Amino acid sequence: MRKLSLSSFSKALTATAISIVLAGSIAHSFANNDLPDLGTAAVNTFSLEKESVYGDAYMRVIRSSTPVLNDPVLSQYLSELGNKLVANATGVKTPFYFFLLRNDEINAFAFFGGHVGVHTGLFLNADNESELASVLAHEISHVTQRHLARSLEAQQKSSTATIAGMLGAILLTIAAPQVGIAALATTQALATQSSINYTRLHEKEADRIGMQILVDAGFDPNAAATFFGQLAVRYRFSTTPPQMLLTHPLPESRITEARNRAAQYPERHVPDSLLYQLAKARIQVRFSSFSDDAALSLFEQQLKKREYTHKDAALYGKALALFRLEKFEQAEVIIDELLKKDDNNLFYIDTKTDLLAQKKAYPQAIALLESQRKLKPTSQVININLANIYVEANQPTKAIPLLEETIFLDKQNMLPYQIMSDAYRKLDNKALEYYSNAEIMALTANYQGAIDQLNYAYRYSEGNTLQLARIEARIRQFRQADREMDQFK
Repeated sequence: MRKLSLSSFSKALTATAISIVLAGSIAHSFANNDLPDLGTAAVNTFSLEKESVYGDAYMRVIRSSTPVLNDPVLSQYLSELGNKLVANATGVKTPFYFFLLRNDEINAFAFFGGHVGVHTGLFLNADNESELASVLAHEISHVTQRHLARSLEAQQKSSTATIAGMLGAILLTIAAPQVGIAALATTQALATQSSINYTRLHEKEADRIGMQILVDAGFDPNAAATFFGQLAVRYRFSTTPPQMLLTHPLPESRITEARNRAAQYPERHVPDSLLYQLAKARIQVRFSSFSDDAALSLFEQQLKKREYTHKDAALYGKALALFRLEKFEQAEVIIDELLKKDDNNLFYIDTKTDLLAQKKAYPQAIALLESQRKLKPTSQVININLANIYVEANQPTKAIPLLEETIFLDKQNMLPYQIMSDAYRKLDNKALEYYSNAEIMALTANYQGAIDQLNYAYRYSEGNTLQLARIEARIRQFRQADREMDQFK
């Protein structure tokens, strides 16, 4: 099966796309509070529909080349936090899609179609939810102000060769930031004062508007200055600063202006979120460079010395670490105690489900999740966990409608398609197993591979007129998508 390579995609991108690095910018400075809104009136080059098309294409290539984290609990937490901020933003013209990359680097970025990517390293370094929210609010502002589209218009003044040089590094920067930065550094356009000034305006605007979003959403206005101040001190003399400091430099002026903006708002005490600390603990144990023993030691020391923001988060982290070390009974004792205090907490429910599945206590797991589904019928955590348990319990027919509902609500999530493929395999329905595999491949821009899978599905669908027609239609769609992708090559 042919897989669309990152290099072939990025080598000849046309002038209808612009680098994510420009959204974060290579060189920034920061505005006064009275900076006027530049808005979107000047954007003539790129329609919102085009932004959506290019955003979808970028996202598919990101999935094929970087470790996108398909963890339902973390995904739902991040989406709910991001959408809380979006609900307090103005000028929202596109749906937003928040996703996690498994990467210890401190970074976040935004690109076409409302896509906002967050590295797990951001959780590892943000002390509280307000600090994480301050970064998300900044990236949301890049999207609402259509900074990529506005950069496109500015770059129309550059030569075709220069634009091609910049665009050729876009996806390299997404998948391998250091390589991308090196490639962009050789582009002459980045050295021009006009380009630098333009991206500075974007950062000024995103800082100012992001602060307003942060405050309106109920978070601590001091969080941005606190977080970036900590980063500036930590990496002041480092020869290898984190990616966020390469794309979002932190001169003292920026931190000072963030403090000055925060001082204009009434002082607000924001208790830190337990959910944030649970998400951070989950990443520390399951998706960071910590070894299993080191993760257990981390939380045992926190509990021993009482060095935690929320004791329950430290206990949760310990339970996850014990699970990783296959000390299941000890882990379950902790999770059961946590559930007694908060029986609707999705972090605890997810881990309890894992523990029940590990000892094949499927009826108990199903009962737990079915009762939760009555309370949270659209929760991807509940529905994906329940579907997975049904498949493991050899009841795949009960999993399929749950997965179809989850896919309807989030067509960009690969995990339900993967479980769907397993369900159809258990049912020995090769046609729909291949069909599910095709959807997975299409989500990674591997359209030729997807068409191959659909051709297999077609062979196993003989006599099923409706299914044959559905497969034929999907093949036509994927062929068209593949032709459209060719314009990037």
